[in-house]
Amino acid sequence: MAENRDVIDALYNVIDPELNMNIVDLGLVYRAEVIDGNIAEVDFTLTYPGCPLVDVLTSDIESNVRSLTDVADVRVQIVWNPPWDQNRMSENARLMLGYPI
Repeated sequence: MAENRDVIDALYNVIDPELNMNIVDLGLVYRAEVIDGNIAEVDFTLTYPGCPLVDVLTSDIESNVRSLTDVADVRVQIVWNPPWDQNRMSENARLMLGYPI
């Protein structure tokens, strides 16, 4: 049975093609949870509204979570609140992208 950590681990394989970094370190994942024992729910955001990568990232989230965990279904939702900012990134991501720590 999949656990929340399994879903998060799978999300490390989802790469934002513009920044060439995983969406977890970028702070784009707001929630990753297994419910009812076999359904993964992932709430994520984008670095800015209107980002053209929404379909690519949604598809990558679904395919990675499906293939790397034993969940039966993946539900992905885009959220805008709270708005994303650089403070959501991991320290490593901020260093790699030249943001202050």
